[in-house]
Amino acid sequence: MRANVTRAAEGFDRRAFTVDEILRMQDAGIISEDENFELIEGEIVPMQAKTHVHELIKSALNLGVARALPDKLWLGVESSIYLSPNTFVEPDLVVYPRGLTLETVKGADILLAIEVALTSLAYDRGLKARLYARHGVNELWVVDAARRTTFIHSGPAGESWRSIVERAPDEALTFAALPGFSVRLAAI
Repeated sequence: MRANVTRAAEGFDRRAFTVDEILRMQDAGIISEDENFELIEGEIVPMQAKTHVHELIKSALNLGVARALPDKLWLGVESSIYLSPNTFVEPDLVVYPRGLTLETVKGADILLAIEVALTSLAYDRGLKARLYARHGVNELWVVDAARRTTFIHSGPAGESWRSIVERAPDEALTFAALPGFSVRLAAI
């Protein structure tokens, strides 16, 4: 039996993995649970170490969202979200209905995913934004940590978004499902 294969940018075939295979490798100790990576369409994508600016913005958003969270919603912080049998991502923050387990959360269940990007801005605004749209995530915020601007993606449509709006650092970030939430990145 031939293993699943994916094609890398340089044109060579690579062994593709499934979420189940990655979880079994972690259970067997082949992959350490503290390794920081995502599985994107079968490929293991290592994630960069977080910087102070990244953590500062993520923490401020985390506190603001947590304070405004109604009882019916849940907040995940760097939670593994299994979008398909060969893809899992770990957004910095994710809001979804309470009562779902991480293993059962699907893209359409996700009301808001937030990616804070410093070195990964092109990746988060490109490939990952397309993945989130393809899997029906309702809204995606990609925060440019260096400029403190936010790209708000809403209305997933295939592999794109009906609307992408850029918010300046001094503009308030709000989210309809969190009526008490408002933050300006310039204040962080």
